[in-house]
Amino acid sequence: MEIDAEMRRKIAVSVGAVGVFIALVVTVGSQYTTDHHLTEPGGYALVGIVALFVVLMALVGLFLDRS
Repeated sequence: MEIDAEMRRKIAVSVGAVGVFIALVVTVGSQYTTDHHLTEPGGYALVGIVALFVVLMALVGLFLDRS
């Protein structure tokens, strides 16, 4: 099965968005921990990151669908 240029672009954009999500989660996890426990602001930051990821993936889907 060959992967055409459009599918490669979709895969790259999706993997990039997931990579940004993972980088943000790791950053918050390393910055907002005390004795291996997540602090309250860190929990709020993680909730914000998940919400941002949902919106980002929706926008990526719209972008890929229209192009």
